[in-house]
Amino acid sequence: MRITSGIFKSRIIKAPAGIRPTLDNVRKAIFDILGGAAEGAKALDLFAGSGALGLEALSRGAASCTFVDNSRSSVKAIKENIEALKPGRTEVIYADSSAAIQGFARGSDRFDIIFMDPPYYKEIAKKTLSLLAGCDILSETGVAVIEHSKHDLLPDSSGGLRLFRIARYGDTLVSFYCKGQTK
Repeated sequence: MRITSGIFKSRIIKAPAGIRPTLDNVRKAIFDILGGAAEGAKALDLFAGSGALGLEALSRGAASCTFVDNSRSSVKAIKENIEALKPGRTEVIYADSSAAIQGFARGSDRFDIIFMDPPYYKEIAKKTLSLLAGCDILSETGVAVIEHSKHDLLPDSSGGLRLFRIARYGDTLVSFYCKGQTK
């Protein structure tokens, strides 16, 4: 895998065994849809795996990124990728994404972009979306980007979050949510 654009363009990202990383073309398409939203953003990469989405955001000008994963091998890979790229303000958290979301809410943390790429076929995307809406950790103008299987359909809205775009890449869907009215 490689970073697709920005200051780290073409740099290689290592992925731990046993994960389904976001393909380069899907990552590029996500950021094309987001436009300049990454510039200066505070990003959160949940179910981070290799950290590819958060690292891509940092390459495209995000101010900071917090990576969360509950796999030791993923956390190790993310730390190695950060060490290789030296992207600036990062934090890596070894935790379950649900517990991390609740912790961010208790600390009044807010993020401008939240990436989620949970395991497919377990309704985790839907449950985590609901938790995100309830914990209110997305900034007022922020975007939640959720990669999921076409078989794991997500609702048009969840709490205060509203679906404003879906993109399809083979069997993968990427759903984009914002607060309130659609963008």
